[in-house]
Amino acid sequence: MNLQPPRRPGFFEHYEELIGTWTRRLRNRQQAEDLAHDTFVRVLESQAAGVEQPRAYLHQTARNIAVDAYRREDRRGTLELQAIDHGAPPTGDPEHFMHAFQLADSIERALGELPINCRKAFVWQKIEGLTQAEIAERLGLSRNMVEKYMIRTLRHLRERLDGADQ
Repeated sequence: MNLQPPRRPGFFEHYEELIGTWTRRLRNRQQAEDLAHDTFVRVLESQAAGVEQPRAYLHQTARNIAVDAYRREDRRGTLELQAIDHGAPPTGDPEHFMHAFQLADSIERALGELPINCRKAFVWQKIEGLTQAEIAERLGLSRNMVEKYMIRTLRHLRERLDGADQ
C-alpha cells in the first residue's frame, strides 16, 4: 500500500524528507509517519497556501505537534507515577499497571546512578513542577548549571530506558 500523498506543489515535495527527519529523531518510522500525517492535516486545515517557505513551515509544524505530544505523555506519566505512589492502578488494565510500575522502578534505579543534584533537579522539575530558576535558587546554582543537570539526567535516562527495552 502506497502511503505517499498526492503530488501538489509546495508542501508535498517535502513529505519523504519530513518522514526521514522524524524517523531519525523518534527512532520509529511508524511514529514518524503518524507525525507527518498529523502535520499535513494541520497544514491543509490551516490553508497555509501562501507560505513562502513550505519546508520550514512543515518542519516547524511537525516540531510543534511532537512537543505537544511529548507534553501530554509527560503529564500522563507523572499522573501514572503519582497513582503508583498511592497504590492505585492508573487504569483497570493490570498489564498497563505492571508496565507503569516497571517503568517507575527503572527510572528510580537509573536516577540512583546519578549525582544527587541531578536527581534533585529532575524530581523538582518533573514531579514537583518547579522552574529551572526555582531549582537554581534552591541549589544555589546558576540556571545554566541546572539546565546541564537536566540534560545529563535526561540523556542518562534515555540511555538506560532504551537499553532496558532491548
